[in-house]
Amino acid sequence: MTDLSNLKAPEGANRKRKRVGRGHGSTLGKTAGKGQKGQKSRSGGSVHPRFEGGQTPLHRRLPKVGFSNERFEKRYTIINLQDLERVFNDGDAVDVEALRAKGLVKRNLDGVKILGNGELTKKLSVKAAKFSKSAKAAIENVGGSVEVI
Repeated sequence: MTDLSNLKAPEGANRKRKRVGRGHGSTLGKTAGKGQKGQKSRSGGSVHPRFEGGQTPLHRRLPKVGFSNERFEKRYTIINLQDLERVFNDGDAVDVEALRAKGLVKRNLDGVKILGNGELTKKLSVKAAKFSKSAKAAIENVGGSVEVI
């Protein structure tokens, strides 16, 4: 059993130091294993890890400031028909203020879009920035009105 008094490195863990430039017979004589000429054969000559052989390096190919298309895209708060059915009564007028009062709209985005997910049985007068075709048809089928603002 080994204890701290006789610890030894495992086989192959320690190698002899490579002695370069000690004559032809050593296999590392003359050029010391560095080949002929060039930056890497000179003393102190090595390239930094980001060097790409003269090609424009990656850190210069990438833009300095990030670009995102989100700035130019309009973002809408999504409201489904099932939400309108759940929250509003028959004959109510539905607009952004009413939706905000009922807690369906929380953030100020570019408007509200009504989607046709769910059933609508109540006659509502809906004003919104956008409507899906199915939502528009469903609202008009039950006798409600649709107005794009």
